[in-house]
Amino acid sequence: MESMLLRAVRPYKSGQCDGGDTVDILIDRGVISRVGRDIVPPRDIPVVDGGGKLVLPGLVEAHTHLGYSFLGLPWFRNNVGSNLQDKINAEKAEIKRRRIDFQLQAERQLAHSLALGSTFLRGHVSIDTDTGLEPLEGVLRAQEKYKELLEVQIVAFPQAGLTSRPGTIALMEEALSMGADVVGGLDPAQSDRDPKGSLDTVFGLAQKYCKPIDIHLHEPGELGGFSTDLIIERTKSLGLQGRVTISHAFCLGDLKPADIARTLDELAQNQISIMTTAPAGRACPSAAQLVRAGVTVCSGSDGVRDSWSPFSTGDMLERAKLVAMRNNFRRDIDVELALRACTFEGAAALGIADYGVEEGCSANLLVVPGETIAEAVINHPVDRIVIKGGHIVARNGSILENTLFG
Repeated sequence: MESMLLRAVRPYKSGQCDGGDTVDILIDRGVISRVGRDIVPPRDIPVVDGGGKLVLPGLVEAHTHLGYSFLGLPWFRNNVGSNLQDKINAEKAEIKRRRIDFQLQAERQLAHSLALGSTFLRGHVSIDTDTGLEPLEGVLRAQEKYKELLEVQIVAFPQAGLTSRPGTIALMEEALSMGADVVGGLDPAQSDRDPKGSLDTVFGLAQKYCKPIDIHLHEPGELGGFSTDLIIERTKSLGLQGRVTISHAFCLGDLKPADIARTLDELAQNQISIMTTAPAGRACPSAAQLVRAGVTVCSGSDGVRDSWSPFSTGDMLERAKLVAMRNNFRRDIDVELALRACTFEGAAALGIADYGVEEGCSANLLVVPGETIAEAVINHPVDRIVIKGGHIVARNGSILENTLFG
């Protein structure tokens, strides 16, 4: 952990559109120890001139898939069918064809995310009977290698099905015993065709291993609403408030208004977070409606340069822009809400403590130009300084020399 004085910056606080007054930030052994004007630094600590730029807390990548990115590899020519099983099958085939090194690809993605300003990341790793635990083993090694640079939560994710694929539950147990941080789930009705059994298994594993839950829910309309109700019931009855995330939740974009209002109220009461990537091609939850209801809304890149889609760059500033565009946010106050999903709300969803740009917070920061928060989001500039634990680790989208393990 290092100490430094970050001179002349404007801190971003949740709900604030313009950044605060220009101040200095003193960092002592990786923690923000003082925020104020004209701070005189202790002797022999570096002073970094922020030039009046904005300083944000480190960005939060709340949903991506680790180990499966093709970063650093030849372009994937995408001719994949449109349904979910087509995409799952295509990914497996391409991973086998390319003989993917899961650790290497996870490391490439972690370095890429860090360089762009993400200092926290939740990564889903497929657990199924075709690939076994090899992907998880590689991603766990990458997590360990990067532990001082990027805080990574690994989700054991039964992408090909849980109760519908004999042997997967035993692999999930082994994955959690090996060190996976979060219990994943997938479409209990549409994929597993056993909503009760599937969710009983997911919540049972979470209780047994004392882990939080993150469930992919692609199910549309009333089917997805039914599964959401089951998730809410289990969260409430088992006392897991604040420990459950529903990812995608497309159904919340196409339920009837009366059903939406009831569901959002229950999600808020039970502190169930919603992760949205704000996709262009599907109905998705209204970020503003969720926030008004008191639901925690986070966001993520999903796949980054993989066989599913060519569009995601892993840049969470750009993702905030996409959230704003998908929700037709135009006012600065609304664009700030989109950034909140990639910062403060993401931190709340992932259970990250000491988060922010205030005294006592961990010094995980991103310095960017912009007169306002909205300008920084819309421009998502290349000009960036990434600070992890009080140490500058990246500038202008590139990891600094010797940052990565000497």
